[in-house]
Amino acid sequence: MKKLTSVILASTIMVLANDTVPITEDIHWGYTGHNTPDKWGSLSEKYRECATGLNQSPINITHSIHGNLPPLSPSYGSDSNFIADNGHTIQVNMAPGSTVVIDDIIFELKQFHFHSPSENHIEGKAFPLEGHFVNLDKDGNIAVLAVMFEEGEENKELAKFWDTMPTEAGEIQTLELSKIANALLPKDKHYYRFNGSLTTPPCTEGVRWFVFKETLTISKEQVAIFQKIMHGVNNRPIQPLDARIIVD
Repeated sequence: MKKLTSVILASTIMVLANDTVPITEDIHWGYTGHNTPDKWGSLSEKYRECATGLNQSPINITHSIHGNLPPLSPSYGSDSNFIADNGHTIQVNMAPGSTVVIDDIIFELKQFHFHSPSENHIEGKAFPLEGHFVNLDKDGNIAVLAVMFEEGEENKELAKFWDTMPTEAGEIQTLELSKIANALLPKDKHYYRFNGSLTTPPCTEGVRWFVFKETLTISKEQVAIFQKIMHGVNNRPIQPLDARIIVD
């Protein structure tokens, strides 16, 4: 069941881009114009890691080592509670109760959001859309599950809220969709794993990354709708892999 009403964020409400970056911020950063990704590290001391970090995301996934990794088993059973345009992406925040166990640690899904075109690449290939499912453990450690969308048939799960997404930065709407996060995961849960960072300022490292191998579809029209709301692209360029190892 879907319940959708529109309100504008009050000054006391903050929706987090990656559970660390508020909608309203003193330091403006973006993807086009004067504060593009190559300048993020110089905008603030808080963002320094964007320029100096050695484990930055996104990456081009190549030369992975086969590690017989077990499929992930997310238990994303809770509903969404609201959707927001935070000025950098469209983000859906989740009600408590959706979890995934990683390294014998319970992580809870806080929100998911989108980038177009994709931030991560696979064997040099970019995708029209990438979804990031941001999970935190009790100590605040972050694990991101990433889903790639290929151009094809309309995605019926995205369609449940795609045509009613907020269109102005700072706008928030209630959004109650049953098990929507689970519906936006591929059936095959095999993945690439690597260490990385947030892909937006402050580019904090120590993030566990899991990029699913199986892709979902999205129509050309759905991609166009998202990019229109974002006023263009919202992806950080590929970062050096340096000494990191990708495991699959």
